[in-house]
Amino acid sequence: QVQLVESGGSSVQSGGSLTLSCAASGSMFSTFAMGWYRQAPGKERDLVATITSGGSTKYADSVTGRFTISRDNAWNMLYLQMNGLKPEDTAVYYCNLRGYSDPTSWADFWGQGTQVTVSS
Repeated sequence: QVQLVESGGSSVQSGGSLTLSCAASGSMFSTFAMGWYRQAPGKERDLVATITSGGSTKYADSVTGRFTISRDNAWNMLYLQMNGLKPEDTAVYYCNLRGYSDPTSWADFWGQGTQVTVSS
């Protein structure tokens, strides 16, 4: 079993910066990717950024050039550096880890979320 704990959410003004962190504990047979997703009130949870075991990254168009995802080599920590924040970035941000918990079982884990509020 894996536990994910996000931190770093806060209230900032438009144009500001924040760094979100996600601490992962537990063990996986093989981690495929980790990522950040966000959910604004009344909306679906959407992908923000992901990073694979090979280091490939993917970003939502709305955050490309402003946000940077990174991780440590042991998959213990995941980060999201957010610059140039906009009011539309306001959401609860969730950390995600997916991969094989054992050789035959695909697993998908989520953190509890951290609130980011951007005021104009």
